[in-house]
Amino acid sequence: MANVLLRYANLVLVTLFILSLLSFLLAYLFPGQAVENLTGLRFNDLTTLQSSQIKYAVDDNIFVQYWHYMGELFAGNWGVSFSSGLPLYEDIGHYLPASIELSAYALFLSFFIGLPLGFLAALRHHKLTDYSLLSLSLLGYSIPVFWLALIMILVFSLQLGWFPLSGRISLIFEVPSITGFILIDILLSDSTNKQAVFIDALRHLILPTLSIAVVTTTLIFRITRRSVIETLNSEFILAAYARGLTPKQVLIHHGVRNALIPILPLLAMQFPTLLTNAMIVESIFSWPGIGNWLIQAIYQQDYPAIRAGMLAVSVLVVIFTMSIDLTIRLTDPRRRRAERAAI
Repeated sequence: MANVLLRYANLVLVTLFILSLLSFLLAYLFPGQAVENLTGLRFNDLTTLQSSQIKYAVDDNIFVQYWHYMGELFAGNWGVSFSSGLPLYEDIGHYLPASIELSAYALFLSFFIGLPLGFLAALRHHKLTDYSLLSLSLLGYSIPVFWLALIMILVFSLQLGWFPLSGRISLIFEVPSITGFILIDILLSDSTNKQAVFIDALRHLILPTLSIAVVTTTLIFRITRRSVIETLNSEFILAAYARGLTPKQVLIHHGVRNALIPILPLLAMQFPTLLTNAMIVESIFSWPGIGNWLIQAIYQQDYPAIRAGMLAVSVLVVIFTMSIDLTIRLTDPRRRRAERAAI
């Protein structure tokens, strides 16, 4: 176990080092002065410019400059946004929880729908139920996320008027930001009309969550279906039948757990896709998340925001993916046996 933890720690550190190096080099690849792209400040007087150049050691070699950049990064000095004039550390801390919240709800909904349907299709393998669900999953996977989001806005917001068109909460309500997650902040607030605010926030969440969850649900369904079929055709399942166990006993005691273990690492690899879809949906529904914020930064050529935002999202994806894969490696006995056999 210690060797596995050491290998993963080295892999994470090397990956984060490469990401930080790319983020540092972007300041020199973007148009304008490197010190302005690093700090986000527009320098009009020579004294301020010279002090910042000394602070970031722009006149020294590249290794010294990178060392100073990492020091400022760990100190929380990520620079200032060209457009808003606010510190990027505060901006990212404000917008990133909204994206995580939207992605988490979409992932939970995808699990809630995709896992049971995957088991159902596998248990009805090569039957009408299996073929019908496979056809629906192919249709859901083929629909572009932005097109689905626009169709949902057209039907459920503009024509039927069931759900709000955009935003995270109605303008008539004001919820103080405590955790950054809107539903949790509503529950923690002292608002007198907490129930009405909570329902309004849920209504704003439904369409963006469904737009993201459709593609993720089809992926979870197909991965689950394939894993269950492979598990039910494995030798230990046939041995369980030979011992006289009923199909229900085999499925509950042997099939479910062994079918779910290979699913989690595959789903971890889908997290970047989920986050990318969330960033697309955010711009369509004007959801105040990191994706919408990054797209606005690209439009406004806000180079410090682009650099810091890309670094924050990349670090989040790397840590999440590595954590899931490490958890599976430590808990899956089959992978441990494979490692010992390889050694």
